Amino acid sequence: MGTVFGYARVSTKDQNSDSQEEALIRAGCARIYRDIASGALSERSGLKQCLDDLSEGDTFIVWKLDRLGRSLPHLVQVVTLLKEKGVGFKSLTEGVVDTTTPAGELIFSIFAVLAQFERGLILERTHAGLAAAREKGRIGGRPSLSRHDRKVQLSQEMTEKGMKIKDICLALGISRSTYYRYLKLNRQI
Repeated sequence: MGTVFGYARVSTKDQNSDSQEEALIRAGCARIYRDIASGALSERSGLKQCLDDLSEGDTFIVWKLDRLGRSLPHLVQVVTLLKEKGVGFKSLTEGVVDTTTPAGELIFSIFAVLAQFERGLILERTHAGLAAAREKGRIGGRPSLSRHDRKVQLSQEMTEKGMKIKDICLALGISRSTYYRYLKLNRQI
């Protein structure tokens, strides 16, 4: 049998994870990783380190699902990663989420289907919104540029005067990549 790892997270420095950690210790966690970060962030150093340290046969436990993440797709992504590594997953307060049992595996599979359904709905709404915008004559993407646009001409003049790229970008309020797009319009690249 592998090692039991725990993960505790609080959103702000004003909160503490003591009650989570006590529950994780009672559940047999040999190591506990911590983060002070919003659940909406998928990049958290404690979580990343824990996921890196896990190996086949280990078990990963959280006090509650919302400590791992706020969105269903993110939860499914993390638990799928755990499954691929051969790591079990348990949530202490949502007892039905325990991928080390057949019933828990079934519940997680339902979560995965719901996350896929949610992604499909988002995609469908996005396409409907784009179609409605096109019907109203709006087209997405970057605005088209012409060699005759004032900023394009100014970038060319400043370049010919030998100004540094960062100074040109600062003066025109553009990014470096936009500067190079302007030069390309002037056939300089």
